[in-house]
Amino acid sequence: MQRPQTGKFNPTVWSRVCEWLAVAFVASCFLSCGGGSGGSSGTGSSAGSGTTGSGSTTGSGGTGSTSSGGTSMGTTAFATDVLTHHNDLARTGQMLAETTLTLANVNSTSFGKVAFLAADGKVDAQPLFVTSLSIGGTAHDVVYVATEHDSVYAYDATTFAQLWKVSLVGSGETSSDDRGCQDITPEIGITSTPVIDRNRGANGVLYAVAMTKDGSGGYHHRLHALDLTTGAEVLGGPTEIAASFPGNGAGSVNGTITFNPSLHAVRAALTLVGGNVYMGWTAHCMSGAYTGWLMAYSADTLQQTSVFDVAPNGSQGSIWMAGSGMASDGTSIYVVDGNGTFGTTLNAQGFPVDGDFGNSLMKLSLGNLQVTDYFAMDNVVAEANADNDFGSGGVMLLPDQTTASGVVKHLAVAAGKDNLIYVVDRDSMGKFSPTANNNWQVLTGTLAGGIWGSPAYYNGVVYYGGWNDNLKALPISGAFLATTASSKSPTTFAYPGATPAVSANGSSNGIVWVAENGTTGALHAYDASNLASELYNSNQAGARDQWGAGNKFITPMIARGKVFVGTTNGVAVFGLL
Repeated sequence: MQRPQTGKFNPTVWSRVCEWLAVAFVASCFLSCGGGSGGSSGTGSSAGSGTTGSGSTTGSGGTGSTSSGGTSMGTTAFATDVLTHHNDLARTGQMLAETTLTLANVNSTSFGKVAFLAADGKVDAQPLFVTSLSIGGTAHDVVYVATEHDSVYAYDATTFAQLWKVSLVGSGETSSDDRGCQDITPEIGITSTPVIDRNRGANGVLYAVAMTKDGSGGYHHRLHALDLTTGAEVLGGPTEIAASFPGNGAGSVNGTITFNPSLHAVRAALTLVGGNVYMGWTAHCMSGAYTGWLMAYSADTLQQTSVFDVAPNGSQGSIWMAGSGMASDGTSIYVVDGNGTFGTTLNAQGFPVDGDFGNSLMKLSLGNLQVTDYFAMDNVVAEANADNDFGSGGVMLLPDQTTASGVVKHLAVAAGKDNLIYVVDRDSMGKFSPTANNNWQVLTGTLAGGIWGSPAYYNGVVYYGGWNDNLKALPISGAFLATTASSKSPTTFAYPGATPAVSANGSSNGIVWVAENGTTGALHAYDASNLASELYNSNQAGARDQWGAGNKFITPMIARGKVFVGTTNGVAVFGLL
């Protein structure tokens, strides 16, 4: 599908396209779907703001009844919705329906911090956005915020009034302690970015995984489904997460590995495709007798539909991707995992005979999770032994690319700690060879530092921000990424680098946004056509636009003329002054 050239969107067409996208995404559509089109926000008042008990809500609750499944009636998706991490299932980070923010008005004179949405814990999950949602008969643009204190908030994105708040902590429980690991501290609650389906339940559903600790010292992970208008639990949730898988790897007993809730956490963003919610698991500080897990749960019933262990006869293989989400083209799931056992003895089809896929980029079937193809670098064992996680960064699917000879390629791109960018052909990913990398392209020397995050894509360009590196623009030509950046930011980003997001009005007014970590966090905006042109940063106006310390692995979210940045105690909101 050609990208719109005028920046104009047909509301009916795009809402139907993106309604379908939530269930069966295809790569040819992802360029133009951030959600749906237009819609106006009401400014009606919201009630209540108190703390709630487990599964209950305060504030204006709406009047729609909950549903045990199926599709809601009268629900519309909008191009300005942000329902999943990095905007779409390809994980491009594009918001292509931004009509307010332009290259001319994003500057410290006209643009800055306009609000702060307070929260009761760290906001490690990307905020999400639903356009023109009817709550109590009034239309609201709603931003959803999840915290490590196991709370979910709904705020009016225009008035910034709190619409509701719920706690996902069970009776007699608290959010989890940090398990002695400083990666997620001082508490672990909701770490992964939730996902929203506007077409389930009576009013749409937000899915989230929360970690808690009970009074006996036991740890729990539960999948919750919350009504978008009230925060009430729906679809029979929450569901306690448990799993087992055949194998003789780390932590196994008598040929079975059992999921250990005290050892694992969900850091990768949730993925919703084909009627299932997918989640990937890592271990705290990547330590202990653990293996990486993938799980699928029905979006209608919250019951487990499939389980896959990354290294069932080995160890490790964390799925964390610095909080990025698994990607999908509607027929497969793509995920890159971290250090772990890779079985270098292959069968006749080129797959590890022991089923161990540590430190590899995998393509898995939807529904019943099975690896159908994969790529592992030729020095995969050495990379894993050196802690050079391939899975420290997320995977992004590119739109169809055409070679110089006219062959259409379906490509994916991923990078980790080793400073290399790997491009794979999704139809033939390359598998493993100890003598050569048989993937489509390897970019060497392009990045100055490793990747702890995801790239973004816009207008034929891939954007990467590495550790102690500039944000770089890599144009695509003839189905190959440029090995030298066409432009780069004047800013060099300390750990963990930067995960870019893009706003544009179709093919015009492209702006690349990144959040900078540090003692004083910062939001940066660059001209997408020339990253050397910094339009704005939140330190330019002194303390006016600052919010305090930065928060790692944060992706800015852009919707309806505003930019939302997760912080250590809430969400900073930027817009026109």
